[in-house]
Amino acid sequence: MTGRVVVLEVARLEAAHLSRLVGQFAELVDESSPLDGDPAIARLVPTPYPDDEEAAREFRSLTQTDLLNRRRADAEIVLLSLTDAARIPDDPDDPALLEEVEIRLEPESARAWLRTLAAVRLVLATRLGVTAAEDHDAKDPRFGVYEWLGYRLDGLVAAVDRD
Repeated sequence: MTGRVVVLEVARLEAAHLSRLVGQFAELVDESSPLDGDPAIARLVPTPYPDDEEAAREFRSLTQTDLLNRRRADAEIVLLSLTDAARIPDDPDDPALLEEVEIRLEPESARAWLRTLAAVRLVLATRLGVTAAEDHDAKDPRFGVYEWLGYRLDGLVAAVDRD
């Protein structure tokens, strides 16, 4: 990625929802450990040794804290960049909820967004039991959030890759 700034356009309501999701993700990362048995956290710190439990345990003990700290730091960057955009009025009928706002991302912030959106989506996939593309229940509203994150991640990837 070059030194180009990426500009995201989102509705204030969308920014507020994304801020809540990323905040919940940051709390999950803060309060969890792969050793707790949470499969979502375990997927955030995968092992290169799936067939060697002892080597996997040793690798995880050496890397998990740093990796989770980096995920938390990325989430903080996303939350900080959403601060102004996520301010919404108390009145649910206020048209400002749908107001489009710009979020300007410098290269490092854009990378933090990419990593964070992918990680949040991975946690949701784990919680929803998604292991393949066909594992989708259109009647389950949680999949709407999963798909929306995928849409935003895809758009950000395209913006970052644009020459």
